[in-house]
Amino acid sequence: MHAGDLVVVVLSQADIYHSRLAQELRDDIQKQASAIGQKAPKVRLTHEEFPHPGAWTVVPLLPKLYEMDGTNSSWIVFCEERTRFNLQQLVSALSQHDHTEEMWLGHGLHDSEPTIIHHFAFTQSPNRFLYPLLPAGFALSSALLKRLGSTAATINKSDFSIDAMHELAVFVRTALLSLPSTFCSENRSGCAAYPLPFLPCGAAVPNENIFFAVKTCLTHHSDRVPVVQKTWAKDASNIEFFSDVQDDSIPTTAVGVANTVRGHCAKTLAILKLAAERVQQMPNLQWLVLVDDDTLLSVSRLQSLLSCWAEQAVVVGERYGYNVHSPLGYNYPTGGGGMAISATLLPKLVSDCRCQAADSPDDMHLGFCLARLAVPLVHSPFFHQARPVDYAPGYLATQLPVSFHKHWMLDPVVTYNEWFSSAKATHLHPEL
Repeated sequence: MHAGDLVVVVLSQADIYHSRLAQELRDDIQKQASAIGQKAPKVRLTHEEFPHPGAWTVVPLLPKLYEMDGTNSSWIVFCEERTRFNLQQLVSALSQHDHTEEMWLGHGLHDSEPTIIHHFAFTQSPNRFLYPLLPAGFALSSALLKRLGSTAATINKSDFSIDAMHELAVFVRTALLSLPSTFCSENRSGCAAYPLPFLPCGAAVPNENIFFAVKTCLTHHSDRVPVVQKTWAKDASNIEFFSDVQDDSIPTTAVGVANTVRGHCAKTLAILKLAAERVQQMPNLQWLVLVDDDTLLSVSRLQSLLSCWAEQAVVVGERYGYNVHSPLGYNYPTGGGGMAISATLLPKLVSDCRCQAADSPDDMHLGFCLARLAVPLVHSPFFHQARPVDYAPGYLATQLPVSFHKHWMLDPVVTYNEWFSSAKATHLHPEL
């Protein structure tokens, strides 16, 4: 087997930061192939070749990939833009397995307990179900691609896409062969693939250039708001609490919208309008960061992360998808993990986004509006809609998390100190 028998599919995004990483990955693979005197693998960047809202979930790509590469390649390797390969090690590792058999290889993760982000699947034994760590890469044999490509169009598709790798494993049905010393969570001797650590793109965004808008309500003025004030609010130069009522003891700003039990579309759009007014009053503001009152985050890590979009107006957050197996679906930023919105986008969002109903889901509605306006929605895995315990430890070990969400069955101050205290602001979680 030779490097030319491989196809590398980078699940890439079109924003300036991720597209640059993807191009660097492609260039590096080609240089390595030249250095070992072999034909380079085909490298397909999904943002260039597969303009589909659900490309990140993999399944919509499979029929086309089989049509293009299924009969002239041995293995299809999937990865993120920040994945890097030792090409010679990769060829050697894959050569030890039979691509004419249905196989997929990667770094297996499992849930330690049933979790909401996986719909509490495999309740009896969640640790027996493996799914791949995408930053470490994974490989599908051509035989498996053949079956998946022919069945992808006929699967019973869920309306919502949350964790693409777990959902892909449910679809594949063939057990993942876990090779963590080949598909690694960090760069070690003998690794064929591994993720790069996050490196800032330049000088961190000044603290005073970020405006934090905390969405709250009277019910949580006495329990959630004090947690924000005790933790990350101390590091925020500009922070304002937006509520259904004015409370001078915090203080809060009344948005003029009654609180609702379900979605908060009208409330969120009212906050965006007020935030746009703050931007007019404070022209140095570059970013609006919209969070819930039970969001925990690191201000300093956010400052570093946002440096990657100094030259592009975007919305950054954790991406979920609605009906994205169809070309008519759309992605949206999950609200609980927080979302960072370029300040220059606020006038457009305020003028062009409208709620179907006051209690429509605000993050979904915003995602639909972003898609309609062709505003770039950038997925960052460092934002988290759920709690740390809801994620596989091996998944979080490849990250420098920016946020977590929910206070349910945990002490939020302890959780904040464990993950985001100033001593750990620039380091991976030490226990992982």
